Amino acid sequence: MKKVLILTYYWPPSGGAGVQRWLKFVKYMREFGYEPVVYTAENGEMPVIDESLQKDIPQGITVLKTPIWEPYNFYKKFIGRKKEDKINASFLSENKKAGLTEKISVWIRGNFFIPDARKYWIKPSITYLSDYIQKNKIDLIISSGPPHSMHLIALGLKQKHSNLKWVADFRDPWTNIDFYEKLMLSKNADAKHHKQELSVLQNANIVLSVGQTMSDEFLEMYKNAGGKEPDKFKVITNGFDIEDLQAGTINKDKKFSIAHIGTLVKDRNPQTLWKVLKKICTENKYFKEQLEIKLVGKIDIYVKEQIEAFGLTPFVNKIDYLPHNKVIEEQQRSKSLLLLVNNTKNAKGILTGKFFEYMSAKVPVLAIGPTEGDLAKIINETQTGLISDFNDEITLEKNILAYFNGKVTEAKEAEVNKYSRKELTRELCLLLNKL
Repeated sequence: MKKVLILTYYWPPSGGAGVQRWLKFVKYMREFGYEPVVYTAENGEMPVIDESLQKDIPQGITVLKTPIWEPYNFYKKFIGRKKEDKINASFLSENKKAGLTEKISVWIRGNFFIPDARKYWIKPSITYLSDYIQKNKIDLIISSGPPHSMHLIALGLKQKHSNLKWVADFRDPWTNIDFYEKLMLSKNADAKHHKQELSVLQNANIVLSVGQTMSDEFLEMYKNAGGKEPDKFKVITNGFDIEDLQAGTINKDKKFSIAHIGTLVKDRNPQTLWKVLKKICTENKYFKEQLEIKLVGKIDIYVKEQIEAFGLTPFVNKIDYLPHNKVIEEQQRSKSLLLLVNNTKNAKGILTGKFFEYMSAKVPVLAIGPTEGDLAKIINETQTGLISDFNDEITLEKNILAYFNGKVTEAKEAEVNKYSRKELTRELCLLLNKL
């Protein structure tokens, strides 16, 4: 069985979206001829802790851990946070508007911690893993980013062990990420980010992305720099794990619940939705009696203020972070699942892992985002939901009322099954076989 070294910052007991992709690949890799060896941080900054994910770690696999120093304690002290507070990477402010100290800290983050706050772990990791590779037979390495420091660790290993094959896996873009422009970068810092990004694209044997638009953007950067191997840019989306689904009968919510699972940041605020829901409640007394807006996860204060401004606070059922197994239950219990794409310039390429878990719940998806983007394409292929553009109030109202009145199109099961974690792991391992 071939050994593959997987570099991932996020690993159980860390919860959140970042851990799912490679936890699930690792879970099924042995079935397709690969023995995973995981490298992760011993004391990393975890967005949330989710012990329920431990069950997915295959018995007996090697998990290598080394200590990491991160500047988060200084950051927390600077902005007046407690040491135990969790740091959110997506510019979310739960209780107050961003003040001067937070703005300064963002500037420091963007200009001094390149590519990210894990930069101080790069050199020690290269030294440790280079020694490990020399003493143990490793056939190839995979780096998962963000944080993109993981790719720079892999790049360092590739430079020391030129025969080692390397897959750079991007769960999110690098310089095309939606918040990149908010980092207030100097010209030198911006140039350094782009230089590091290009170096990864040029040296990896395979550049893997979770969506086609993201992959195309990386390919364009690579070709513009004179790259001659366009075939190494591949796409394997996120997916869902059938084993996560709650067996047996699920008691559905009594009300017409529109559920959003996950962090709700300012750029994802669905003002059109609040406006449409207010309109329907005004015109339809029965709808008003039945409506429940279920929000599971952290919410930016701006979003809370918008909900209040439209008079919808009485309909909100706010649930704090849940372990992943409980999230799956909550999804299956809901009447419709709200999927929001950040209203940013890279919106067409956003394809969140959340969507695939929504898909597996067999609950209709109510999506708001580009109707010609990566998300819309898969929604239409699988018939798992309805999508309306950011400002299209008419279509959104029509979609909500269709679900409220029970007009739900049956999903195409064969298309949905393509996105099971086991099937995607098969696809990954077939790709690795060619290296």
